Amino acid sequence: MALVIRLKRIGTNKRPCFRIVVADSRSPRDGRFVEELGTYDPRKNPPFVVIKKDRADHWLQVGAKPSPTVQSLLKKWRKERVA
Repeated sequence: MALVIRLKRIGTNKRPCFRIVVADSRSPRDGRFVEELGTYDPRKNPPFVVIKKDRADHWLQVGAKPSPTVQSLLKKWRKERVA
């Protein structure tokens, strides 16, 4: 089972909001997931991102691959946390 850290859309029409989840790569975008790691709201200025750092690090060490979008969110989030 290949695990992926990706976005799950929970927003309504024209109001996107996402959860950052760990899921099996074969499951649909809004389908079953293993664990929820955080949330992402792109409509705020600046975009609102909350990530459980310890759990995200755990899943990355276990071998879960982040999607390109989640990868960029993790990079930005870590820069903001360090500053």
